[in-house]
Amino acid sequence: MKLSIILGTRPEIIKMSPIIRECKTGGLSYFILHTGQHYSYDMDKVFFKELELPEAKYNLDVGSGSHAEETGKMLIGIEKILLREKPGTVLVEGDTNTVLAGALAASKLHIRVGHVEAGLRSYDRRMPEEINRVLTDHISDYLFAPTEKAREILLREGISEDKIFVTGNTIVDAVYQNLKIANKKLSVLDRLRLEPKNYFLVTLHRPENVDEKKRFRRILESLDQLGGEFSLPVVYPIHPRSKRRMREFNLEVDHVRLTPPFDFLSFLQLESNAKLILTDSGGVQEESCILGVPCVTLRDSTERPETLEIGSNTLTGADLDDVLESVRLMADRENSWTNPFGDGKAGKKIIELLGNLHEI
Repeated sequence: MKLSIILGTRPEIIKMSPIIRECKTGGLSYFILHTGQHYSYDMDKVFFKELELPEAKYNLDVGSGSHAEETGKMLIGIEKILLREKPGTVLVEGDTNTVLAGALAASKLHIRVGHVEAGLRSYDRRMPEEINRVLTDHISDYLFAPTEKAREILLREGISEDKIFVTGNTIVDAVYQNLKIANKKLSVLDRLRLEPKNYFLVTLHRPENVDEKKRFRRILESLDQLGGEFSLPVVYPIHPRSKRRMREFNLEVDHVRLTPPFDFLSFLQLESNAKLILTDSGGVQEESCILGVPCVTLRDSTERPETLEIGSNTLTGADLDDVLESVRLMADRENSWTNPFGDGKAGKKIIELLGNLHEI
């Protein structure tokens, strides 16, 4: 039975990479459909090459747009390909518009849907990702929950127990596998003249943080003060959206080193060697936890509560005093926590489960 892997953003490529490798190793019948949600597929080809993955068979190149524009274009394109290829199962991962479009198109065609990283909730419906993940969970046939907590959430929402499988999170597999590839490369630390465990790393790109001038300014002021207080480099690979907003809002920083975005393997090196990470990314919260690096999340809610419970992460908003207090608390925290996201074999478990449920 043929398997379709639908993805559209770089975080999805990263988290699906262990599953793609399992399919390739096992000689399974599968194909990759890339929607091109954030970048053109031509820009992402280098990403597939860097992670040593086979190229996508199909690409839709939908590009950026409103949520309706993106999702509508994807639904039309995905449906045509699924009708042509007739896969038995479609796999989607996470909470993007690609995930919702892929799951919706497949379910309407009576093709089985597997949702990788099911059961995450922030309980904040202002986030489009929350709407995507809830809807996808409720139309999926197989829900691959990363943790017991995610499984419990799904059960409370009335999803049948026989659809839910706790597999761990493929991000653990991806971090372990891709760090090996990253360490074969020249060190990005040498290029930036950074010393291991002697700098702070920042990622900041969510609309709720960078599209509102007052909030973005407060966060940047906090980062500036951190650089001065700790006398450590604060490295911020700035997302194009955030860079645009800084120009529009006439915002500047003095003690923050702004750099262009890095490829994933270089960024993985930066993450693994940082003293502390400040982020608004869900994936980076997980990666820092797996890598044993303390994290401060610059958001008001998170769909990764496990990181808060084990002490690898703390949640703060945009208030300067709160951010500074959280960094002081976390900067010297011992990384004695146990990773709650699994043993690095989630991709293998998912493929084995699908093989047991339906021959693939």
